[in-house]
Amino acid sequence: MDSTQHTLPDIRKTLVFNAAIQKVWEAVATAEGLAAWFMPNDFQPVIGHEFHLNAGQFGMSPCKVTKIDAPHCVAFNWGKDWTVTIELKQLNDQTECTLIHSGWDADKLTEFGAPHTAIRENMSQGWINLCQALGKYVEGE
Repeated sequence: MDSTQHTLPDIRKTLVFNAAIQKVWEAVATAEGLAAWFMPNDFQPVIGHEFHLNAGQFGMSPCKVTKIDAPHCVAFNWGKDWTVTIELKQLNDQTECTLIHSGWDADKLTEFGAPHTAIRENMSQGWINLCQALGKYVEGE
């Protein structure tokens, strides 16, 4: 039996925002911040905290916080297969933000029965819009 995993590349998006790292941190590591640009949620910045993202038509997605390193890195498991990691780096008066969505496998289906390969492409496009929304949120006053 072939046990080879057919992993797909992580989705990686890196943007630089005209905002202080603390402001970006609050946008990615608080429930209010995440709700402003991503999805309604009951996130808490506590390792092991289980929370849900309200994915609209897809219902409530279970998540679990796996890393908090304020103000540089937050990570959480999303659903049964994925991990979302957001890394922040201070660049003078700007902040570099790298979002990594990992856990893609060509042989797996999402909780909703869709193949990872199809969903990955949609999510990759979606993250572009979400990262732009995050930028508008942190750069707006």
